Amino acid sequence: MRVVGEDAKDSGRDRAALYGTVFDLLVIGGGIVGAGVARDAASRGLTTLLVERSDFASGTSSRSSRLLHGGLRYLAQGRIGLVREASVEKMTLSRIAPHLCSPLPFLFPAWRGRGMPLWQLSLGVRLYDLLCGGRNLSPSSTLSPDEAIRIAPGLCSEALEGATRHFDALTCDARLVIDTLRSAVIEGAIVRNYTTFVSGFVQDGVWKCELQAGAVPVRARAIVNATGAWSVGLPRSGIRLRLTKGVHIVVDRARLPVAEAVIIPVGSRILFVIPWGDRVILGTTDTHYSGDPADVRATQLEVLEILGVVNGAFPQMELTPGDVISRWAGVRPLIASGKEGANAPSDISRGHVIKMGEPGWFDVAGGKLTTYRHMAEQTVDRVGGYLGRRLPNSPTAERPLAHGPFSGVVPPPIDRAVVEECCRAEWAFHLDDVLLRRTSWHYYHVNQAEIAATVAVWMDELLDWGRERRAAELERYWDMVRG
Repeated sequence: MRVVGEDAKDSGRDRAALYGTVFDLLVIGGGIVGAGVARDAASRGLTTLLVERSDFASGTSSRSSRLLHGGLRYLAQGRIGLVREASVEKMTLSRIAPHLCSPLPFLFPAWRGRGMPLWQLSLGVRLYDLLCGGRNLSPSSTLSPDEAIRIAPGLCSEALEGATRHFDALTCDARLVIDTLRSAVIEGAIVRNYTTFVSGFVQDGVWKCELQAGAVPVRARAIVNATGAWSVGLPRSGIRLRLTKGVHIVVDRARLPVAEAVIIPVGSRILFVIPWGDRVILGTTDTHYSGDPADVRATQLEVLEILGVVNGAFPQMELTPGDVISRWAGVRPLIASGKEGANAPSDISRGHVIKMGEPGWFDVAGGKLTTYRHMAEQTVDRVGGYLGRRLPNSPTAERPLAHGPFSGVVPPPIDRAVVEECCRAEWAFHLDDVLLRRTSWHYYHVNQAEIAATVAVWMDELLDWGRERRAAELERYWDMVRG
């Protein structure tokens, strides 16, 4: 595997490799969509370079609910096609990446006068199974109130009519990005994090691009903008987005001992209670957002909102802010239609758009984590058509996703070997690369300061940081996770 990153990107050999190649495709953005496009393009014979100005998966792609799902609630909105697409992709990911697709039952309680009635939920989960190609990860069912409470002890019994039970899957969003990039590199792609796309113009039918403010010139026959919420910062982007904010918090599973995920209706939207090893993920919020995507933070008011909803569904638990181990916030880059102002954020379409704004420049945005592979396949189809290349069919729905020895849904044990794998084979250069995205140790464990100090020592030894750099990395990490 060829790993090109921050400690090598200014070397003469690396510069010569980039400068001496006219790439078929330059992908801007190292989130899940960009990673998927790079993998698909390389697997179909296109010479491919991917650049990401920060770390891979550092934006939306590491701040989701960590679910692979079809979107059961979209059935009530009549979005059958969207649910079908996501449901089929969920099953595809269960085949090609079983290590990152852990089947998980979801309990959807029906309380009288609140949310959808039980009969509607029962019809919905049966249709949901059919949309997965006729066979979901396991069959759905309808439960009595007593059966629901046995599965989810402490669930509010007042006005409880029963519940439905269907199956989706738990994943690790950032690991899905890293493993997709590992696969892309095996197929021949070059990927570089901490590398900024500055500008580009067309000359003789080829895009001439500047990376890193005058450092590395790159030529490509086509460009895919997969920067998501950051698309507005690229002057050639033709995509109009509507950003919404989602917040998640993590609590100890001893405080909320659920064996299965629980869906709590909150007005026109829902909130998940998701078991995650010894922890439970609670979220998400869904509000309009107009600020800088890089500065999105989980506020104390949003934490209290989530805790209030969960305490309403599990009144005996009495969760407080003191129970919160960690939190994260992200923005969803949804496609703007001009009507969003009058709609709740949860009503904005989760569909995706692929648009060629000018010859050779493709914007791809919207969609869901679950549908990233399909989005990538469609994007590369469009690129191939523009290039006049008759590409083979995409193999990505059948070819297993590559992964390292520690990749999984739940964080690995805290060990130096894990950190070495992150640094040597997974492009980790900063402390937060390891703690937030490669391992999720920051989100999972209570003793975050102790872990950070230990990992900083290991990375110092592996990357030859020195005392000043190690101190700076710890400061950078704490700046990122505070607030």
